[in-house]
Amino acid sequence: MKIIQLIQKKQMRGAEVFASQLSSHLTELGHEVLIIALLDGKDQLPFKGEIICLNADFKKKLFDFATWKKLADIISTFKPDIIQANAGDTLKYAVFSKLLFRWKQPLIFRNASMASSYTKTFFSKIFMRFLYSKANHIASVSSITKKDLVDCFAISKKKITTIPVGIEIKPLNKIAVFNNSKINLIHVGGFSFEKNHEGLLSIFKMLLLKNNQLKLWMLGEGPLRNKIQKMAIELQLENHVEFLGFVNNPMDYIHSGDVLLLPSIIEGLPGVILESFYCETPVVAYNVGGISELITNQKTGMLIEARNESQFAEAVIELLSAEVHTKNDMVKLAHEKVMADYTNKKIALNFLSLYSSCIQN
Repeated sequence: MKIIQLIQKKQMRGAEVFASQLSSHLTELGHEVLIIALLDGKDQLPFKGEIICLNADFKKKLFDFATWKKLADIISTFKPDIIQANAGDTLKYAVFSKLLFRWKQPLIFRNASMASSYTKTFFSKIFMRFLYSKANHIASVSSITKKDLVDCFAISKKKITTIPVGIEIKPLNKIAVFNNSKINLIHVGGFSFEKNHEGLLSIFKMLLLKNNQLKLWMLGEGPLRNKIQKMAIELQLENHVEFLGFVNNPMDYIHSGDVLLLPSIIEGLPGVILESFYCETPVVAYNVGGISELITNQKTGMLIEARNESQFAEAVIELLSAEVHTKNDMVKLAHEKVMADYTNKKIALNFLSLYSSCIQN
């Protein structure tokens, strides 16, 4: 099978990283995969195959004929059996290219988040419904994101298949820079409003009042980083918070930490929770998106009502003070869950099954 994976940008964001990892596993299974990025970027994605950059002009998103034609020309030359658009603006570009230049291959859209959270106006809702209608099938990352598409955009359930994200199985190393005299709390996520870094600092401030031996390690980049760094100074947290930026080995940091914190206000099915499960690091998270499909409260992690910062802080304290066997039972159950259902090797087979059914139809 020949497959095109269309991504937003050459960047180490969840959607692009997963598409790259998926492509690598599909290649290992004997299929030919080409990744096409709408935008170039400095990051080195985890894929050894070819990545072509279209250099799209986002100032002309609705009239970018040149990029639509570039995509169509590549499709004409490569002759894929199927094309998958992965989040961002990829569906928009794929749909307009297909309508204008009449390529016939099935188009799958991978939905990785709660689409309704980004669709605020009547026009945008109608426009997104139109784009979804032009995809042959949608692979949605969780049951709740599937329901969101059905309820908000009136998409048939038969047109949506739930396929979660997965993780890469790899050796783990301890991070030497961690201060073993401190309790190290970890957050991994781009600095965007969905990840709720302001709420994270507010929660951490509460935690410090209970225990001043805590250290918060924040991994990631993004447009809000400078704002959050200033907020940390205003809250007098600068001696207790480390901004690490992008790192190549986030799982090593998760593996070395005591607790992973995830107070996001919008999520699909966050891969960082699966990584934490694999690393056997306990998780405290808000119950948003598909997170409850991963975390059973008090069993595989701590699940908190969204935006309840005091309850979140209390759960962290409870977890840190729990008996060793209680924490061990929690992380063991979480590890078993991820190994049984959420490895990328298994997820790749799920996508292949979906591809085959779309091609046959």
